[in-house]
Amino acid sequence: MALTRDFKATVLARVQADPAFRDALLKEGVETLLSGDVDSGKAILRDYIKATVGFEQLGAETGSSPKSLIRMFGPTGNPQARNLFNVISHLQRHAGLTLQVTARPQ
Repeated sequence: MALTRDFKATVLARVQADPAFRDALLKEGVETLLSGDVDSGKAILRDYIKATVGFEQLGAETGSSPKSLIRMFGPTGNPQARNLFNVISHLQRHAGLTLQVTARPQ
């Protein structure tokens, strides 16, 4: 199901106004990727990028083309691990966070 503009605008406003929500969105995007739901993880990170650093600035700071980054996080994008982790590393630095993986028994 496609998200409406109103929903996306609401998320954008909340990300810009609420640092805890912004940090939780980044964490959720990475956790979703690690759980194996790559499409949802990319979608969450795409919304996070749009609401924070933006694809133009992210491209300039990571040495990647903004169009390439947009495709990478798009529905049919298939990012290489090197590119994906480079972006995640940059997003953590931009947010002032360090995300850590913790193993838990299932």
